[in-house]
Amino acid sequence: QVQLVESGGGLVQPGGSLRLSCVASGRTYNNHAMAWFRQAPGKEREFVATISWSGLTTSYADFVKARFTISRDNAKNTMYLQMNGLKFEDTAVYYCAARPVPDVGIAPMEYDYWGQGTQVTVSS
Repeated sequence: QVQLVESGGGLVQPGGSLRLSCVASGRTYNNHAMAWFRQAPGKEREFVATISWSGLTTSYADFVKARFTISRDNAKNTMYLQMNGLKFEDTAVYYCAARPVPDVGIAPMEYDYWGQGTQVTVSS
């Protein structure tokens, strides 16, 4: 079993930056790929970014490329999402997820473990 806890959300102006963190715990965390998803009110959960267990492979949704960067520090059991150039449409609850294989995945159904989410609000 893997437990995930997100932090770092908040209120930011358009063009601003935030860094989300996701701390994992549980003895089965090894060899888990991870990802960030988000869900805005009235919309389905959507893929944002994913990273392999090694950190060598990443993939991003088109709408965040060149603005967001996913990374991980396995020594700290932590994954990050650096978000720059935030836009109004980035407002959502951001969730981290983990799956018990080392390779990236972009579909929510591929992930077994989820955090409780952290709210990101972009507003002037």
